[in-house]
Amino acid sequence: MNAPASVRIDKWLWAVRIFKTRSLATEACRHGRVTVGEQPVKPSRDVKINDLIIAKTGDITRTLKVLALLEHRVGAQIVSQYAEDLTPASEYQKPRVPYLPPLFVRPKGAGRPTKKDRRQIDKML
Repeated sequence: MNAPASVRIDKWLWAVRIFKTRSLATEACRHGRVTVGEQPVKPSRDVKINDLIIAKTGDITRTLKVLALLEHRVGAQIVSQYAEDLTPASEYQKPRVPYLPPLFVRPKGAGRPTKKDRRQIDKML
């Protein structure tokens, strides 16, 4: 397969599996969540080899170096030929869902709440 001369950044991000769909990659570019050289980019910007791309996907900020260009989505094992992941390990260790402690705790074995307990629960909520 021949390497293309140029590829749009939204298409490249989709092809190397940073975003699940190309439209999600396009929206991320439009909202300023994708930067190249610390500058937000439009979805139509062409990707160049050795570009450093920073993409915010949910809670994780991914840092990628472009090794090669491609237009079509590839398998997960082949992605390493096209993009080098420079994301620090601390980004992957961030909790995905924040921990929220329970509002109240009932002791185990206390049985069903009484009317009085239920009224107190309703006041808290």
